Amino acid sequence: MKNVAMMFILVLMLGMNSADAVEDLSQGQTLYLPIYSHIWHGNKIVDGKYPIKSQVSALVSIRNTSLKTPIRITTARYYSTDGKLLKEFLPKPVEIGAMGTLELFVERKESEGGSGANFIIQWDAASTTNTPVVEAVHADIKGGGPALTFITTARPIKADR
Repeated sequence: MKNVAMMFILVLMLGMNSADAVEDLSQGQTLYLPIYSHIWHGNKIVDGKYPIKSQVSALVSIRNTSLKTPIRITTARYYSTDGKLLKEFLPKPVEIGAMGTLELFVERKESEGGSGANFIIQWDAASTTNTPVVEAVHADIKGGGPALTFITTARPIKADR
Protein backbone atom coordinates (compact mmCIF):
# COMPACT_ATOMS: atom_id res chain seq x y z
CA MET A 1 0.00 0.00 0.00
CA LYS A 2 2.84 2.37 0.85
CA ASN A 3 4.44 1.73 -2.58
CA VAL A 4 1.13 2.45 -4.34
CA ALA A 5 0.81 5.77 -2.49
CA MET A 6 4.40 6.71 -3.39
CA MET A 7 3.79 5.85 -7.07
CA PHE A 8 0.60 7.94 -7.06
CA ILE A 9 2.47 10.94 -5.63
CA LEU A 10 5.26 10.50 -8.20
CA VAL A 11 2.76 10.32 -11.08
CA LEU A 12 0.96 13.39 -9.70
CA MET A 13 4.25 15.30 -9.44
CA LEU A 14 5.25 14.31 -12.98
CA GLY A 15 1.89 15.52 -14.26
CA MET A 16 2.31 18.86 -12.50
CA ASN A 17 5.79 19.29 -13.92
CA SER A 18 4.62 18.71 -17.48
CA ALA A 19 1.75 21.15 -17.03
CA ASP A 20 4.20 23.74 -15.73
CA ALA A 21 6.48 23.24 -18.74
CA VAL A 22 4.88 26.02 -20.79
CA GLU A 23 7.50 27.67 -22.96
CA ASP A 24 8.34 31.33 -22.62
CA LEU A 25 6.92 33.81 -25.10
CA SER A 26 9.31 34.84 -27.85
CA GLN A 27 9.70 37.15 -30.84
CA GLY A 28 11.64 34.56 -32.80
CA GLN A 29 13.91 31.54 -32.67
CA THR A 30 16.17 29.26 -34.61
CA LEU A 31 14.91 25.67 -34.47
CA TYR A 32 16.74 22.40 -35.19
CA LEU A 33 14.52 19.59 -36.54
CA PRO A 34 15.98 16.08 -37.02
CA ILE A 35 14.94 14.45 -40.31
CA TYR A 36 15.53 10.91 -41.56
CA SER A 37 15.44 10.32 -45.32
CA HIS A 38 16.12 6.68 -44.47
CA ILE A 39 16.54 4.49 -41.41
CA TRP A 40 18.52 1.34 -40.88
CA HIS A 41 16.79 -1.50 -39.03
CA GLY A 42 17.06 -5.19 -38.36
CA ASN A 43 20.13 -7.12 -37.24
CA LYS A 44 23.72 -6.62 -38.34
CA ILE A 45 25.04 -9.24 -40.68
CA VAL A 46 28.52 -10.77 -40.67
CA ASP A 47 30.34 -7.96 -42.51
CA GLY A 48 28.95 -5.35 -40.07
CA LYS A 49 26.44 -3.80 -42.44
CA TYR A 50 22.78 -3.33 -41.68
CA PRO A 51 20.46 -5.53 -43.72
CA ILE A 52 17.48 -3.24 -44.20
CA LYS A 53 17.46 0.40 -45.29
CA SER A 54 14.00 1.94 -45.54
CA GLN A 55 13.42 5.22 -47.35
CA VAL A 56 10.83 7.42 -45.65
CA SER A 57 9.06 10.64 -46.55
CA ALA A 58 8.84 13.48 -44.05
CA LEU A 59 5.96 15.91 -43.64
CA VAL A 60 7.27 18.94 -41.74
CA SER A 61 4.48 20.72 -39.88
CA ILE A 62 5.07 24.25 -38.55
CA ARG A 63 2.10 25.20 -36.36
CA ASN A 64 1.46 28.71 -35.10
CA THR A 65 0.10 28.21 -31.58
CA SER A 66 -0.97 31.82 -31.06
CA LEU A 67 -4.67 32.64 -30.98
CA LYS A 68 -4.07 36.15 -32.33
CA THR A 69 -0.50 36.82 -33.51
CA PRO A 70 0.82 35.80 -36.93
CA ILE A 71 4.39 34.50 -37.18
CA ARG A 72 6.79 34.62 -40.11
CA ILE A 73 8.99 31.73 -41.19
CA THR A 74 12.12 33.35 -42.63
CA THR A 75 14.11 30.22 -43.54
CA ALA A 76 13.60 26.46 -43.76
CA ARG A 77 16.96 24.98 -44.79
CA TYR A 78 17.35 21.24 -45.36
CA TYR A 79 20.81 19.76 -44.65
CA SER A 80 22.32 16.32 -45.28
CA THR A 81 23.97 14.01 -42.76
CA ASP A 82 27.36 15.56 -43.57
CA GLY A 83 26.05 19.13 -43.11
CA LYS A 84 25.70 20.03 -46.80
CA LEU A 85 22.86 22.46 -47.55
CA LEU A 86 20.56 20.55 -49.91
CA LYS A 87 17.63 22.93 -50.29
CA GLU A 88 16.12 26.17 -49.01
CA PHE A 89 12.42 25.33 -48.91
CA LEU A 90 11.35 29.00 -48.69
CA PRO A 91 12.75 31.37 -51.34
CA LYS A 92 11.08 34.22 -49.41
CA PRO A 93 9.55 34.50 -45.90
CA VAL A 94 6.09 33.01 -45.37
CA GLU A 95 3.54 34.30 -42.85
CA ILE A 96 1.48 31.82 -40.85
CA GLY A 97 -1.69 33.33 -39.46
CA ALA A 98 -2.96 32.74 -35.94
CA MET A 99 -3.58 29.01 -35.38
CA GLY A 100 -2.39 28.30 -38.94
CA THR A 101 0.03 25.66 -40.20
CA LEU A 102 2.72 25.61 -42.86
CA GLU A 103 3.61 22.21 -44.32
CA LEU A 104 6.85 21.26 -46.10
CA PHE A 105 7.37 17.84 -47.68
CA VAL A 106 10.50 15.77 -48.22
CA GLU A 107 9.69 13.04 -50.71
CA ARG A 108 10.37 9.36 -50.01
CA LYS A 109 12.61 9.18 -53.09
CA GLU A 110 14.96 11.85 -51.63
CA SER A 111 17.96 9.88 -50.41
CA GLU A 112 20.73 12.48 -50.33
CA GLY A 113 19.80 13.71 -46.84
CA GLY A 114 20.54 10.41 -45.13
CA SER A 115 19.74 9.24 -41.63
CA GLY A 116 21.25 12.37 -40.07
CA ALA A 117 19.49 15.00 -42.18
CA ASN A 118 17.96 18.05 -40.53
CA PHE A 119 16.14 21.32 -40.99
CA ILE A 120 17.14 24.67 -39.58
CA ILE A 121 13.96 26.74 -39.32
CA GLN A 122 13.96 30.40 -38.31
CA TRP A 123 10.87 32.34 -37.37
CA ASP A 124 10.00 35.78 -36.04
CA ALA A 125 6.98 37.80 -35.01
CA ALA A 126 6.13 41.49 -34.64
CA SER A 127 5.41 41.02 -30.92
CA THR A 128 6.10 38.35 -28.31
CA THR A 129 3.96 35.28 -28.81
CA ASN A 130 3.74 31.55 -28.21
CA THR A 131 6.45 29.49 -29.85
CA PRO A 132 5.33 27.34 -32.78
CA VAL A 133 5.09 23.55 -32.58
CA VAL A 134 7.37 22.08 -35.25
CA GLU A 135 7.34 18.35 -35.96
CA ALA A 136 8.13 16.00 -38.81
CA VAL A 137 5.98 12.96 -39.46
CA HIS A 138 8.11 10.32 -41.19
CA ALA A 139 6.33 7.55 -43.08
CA ASP A 140 6.82 4.56 -45.32
CA ILE A 141 3.35 3.24 -46.04
CA LYS A 142 2.80 0.58 -48.66
CA GLY A 143 -0.63 -0.78 -49.51
CA GLY A 144 -1.34 -4.03 -47.70
CA GLY A 145 2.03 -4.26 -45.96
CA PRO A 146 3.33 -3.03 -42.65
CA ALA A 147 3.63 0.72 -42.20
CA LEU A 148 6.53 2.59 -40.65
CA THR A 149 5.75 5.98 -39.08
CA PHE A 150 7.42 8.12 -36.43
CA ILE A 151 7.66 11.76 -35.38
CA THR A 152 10.60 14.03 -34.63
CA THR A 153 10.26 17.34 -32.79
CA ALA A 154 12.19 20.59 -33.24
CA ARG A 155 14.14 22.19 -30.44
CA PRO A 156 15.44 25.75 -30.13
CA ILE A 157 19.14 26.36 -30.66
CA LYS A 158 21.29 29.45 -30.55
CA ALA A 159 22.16 30.74 -34.01
CA ASP A 160 25.97 30.86 -34.31
CA ARG A 161 26.39 32.85 -37.46
